Amino acid sequence: MSYLVSRRSFLRAAGFAAAINVSGVFAEELMRTPALTEGPYYPDHLPLDTDNDLLVVNNQITPAVGEITHLSGKLLSSTGEPIRNAFIEIWQVDGNGAYLHTGDSRHANFDKNFQGYGRFLTASDGSYYFRTLKPVPYPGRTPHIHFGVSLGGKRVLTTQLLIKGHPQNERDGVFRGVKSEAERNLLLADFQKIPNSPIGELAAKFDMVLGRTPEDDHHVHGIAKSEMASGGGRGPGGPRGGRPPGGPGGAGGPGGAGGPGGAGGRPPRPNVPPSGSTEE
Repeated sequence: MSYLVSRRSFLRAAGFAAAINVSGVFAEELMRTPALTEGPYYPDHLPLDTDNDLLVVNNQITPAVGEITHLSGKLLSSTGEPIRNAFIEIWQVDGNGAYLHTGDSRHANFDKNFQGYGRFLTASDGSYYFRTLKPVPYPGRTPHIHFGVSLGGKRVLTTQLLIKGHPQNERDGVFRGVKSEAERNLLLADFQKIPNSPIGELAAKFDMVLGRTPEDDHHVHGIAKSEMASGGGRGPGGPRGGRPPGGPGGAGGPGGAGGPGGAGGRPPRPNVPPSGSTEE
């Protein structure tokens, strides 16, 4: 009898544990990606080419100057579920440390063969991909890439990606504004050489976590076209656009044509949490 009672108790306990596991009541949440300032140099005019390959501008063959980087990652909810059809933007300086912004004192030296800005819609697994340059430092800032994430026409995350282990990180006021070391680590990525790449390409992975669930966004079908469409041009990476390199040293590729947006198209302006800084 005692065996039966013990066994029944065990089964009840196991069933309860399974129910808890399925419901996710006690599931450990992922740490949310910290927000960082947008800075003053979000492009004040978007290029005709706004896809996810920042190294090819309007089919020009002259390459941008810098270290080619295949940048990829996933956008996840705090419970680890992928978030699809999120609109991801990146912008950064070129190899000369200049932004695609007329207010930047270095703008006159901007590399015309570098797009400076790109955008992409996340796939069903939350993944995204860009082909860009490894960021370089400029006076006052450690190397970084700006990220903007929008859902349903609203900016839900503005942040920056930094190079893991770069010596200037410890002196960077924007980065040090994130007080928790654990949170700062979420903003770092290794830029690793791709084995056997004949041109020394790099790969970096940067996952981002939002404080919301995919169910909250089940109605979202991409960025609000009424806010984005303003003429021709290439959209945000096309339908699931370019892919990371298919093998060592692979070249990756840009996204397909199509999607909302175009020359001069203005993405929704961000609601950036106070950061205490107006630096770039």
